[in-house]
Amino acid sequence: MRRRRESGRDGDRVVWQAAAHLLGYPDEGFWERLPLVRRAAEPYFGPFLAHLARVGHGDLAAHYVETFDLRRRCCLYLTYYADGDTRRRGESLARLKVRYRACGWELCGDELPDYLPVMLEFAALEPDGAAVLRGNRAGLELLRLALRECGSPYGSVVDAVCATLPPVDEAERATVARLAGQGPPTESVGVYR
Repeated sequence: MRRRRESGRDGDRVVWQAAAHLLGYPDEGFWERLPLVRRAAEPYFGPFLAHLARVGHGDLAAHYVETFDLRRRCCLYLTYYADGDTRRRGESLARLKVRYRACGWELCGDELPDYLPVMLEFAALEPDGAAVLRGNRAGLELLRLALRECGSPYGSVVDAVCATLPPVDEAERATVARLAGQGPPTESVGVYR
């Protein structure tokens, strides 16, 4: 049995905020903020931070695109795992937006509310923000497993996030197994065969 890391809420919030940064696209701002993230979160993300010290900026950007943009199974948009590209996903996204707005949050740019870095930042900054992570635990677990399977160093970042959450229960385990076996749902609205 895996024992949950004893860090307390403040330690969890540091993990979530740092992971929000580390799972974002490694643009110039990513590298500028990295020293602050390193100082705050080195104990939680040591392996990934060591990896960053060994790779060039272009190499990390290429790996990010290859991992998160070109592999369907490594999707950072967590409702995709359970809802696919269906109307149901639209409803899930709308519910997240309502939840964010209720806390005074408005998304900037064109980012979707189920983008894991957005969810992590919300969890880090809002009193009950962790509920969005717990509510999308199956997607988070599927992402973690896919990153582990492809050997991506980003897997250790998602592992650290999962370690802050309660253990996966039987219902979540069954959902993960079902979604892993059948993949995200599809919809063929308006398509004639």
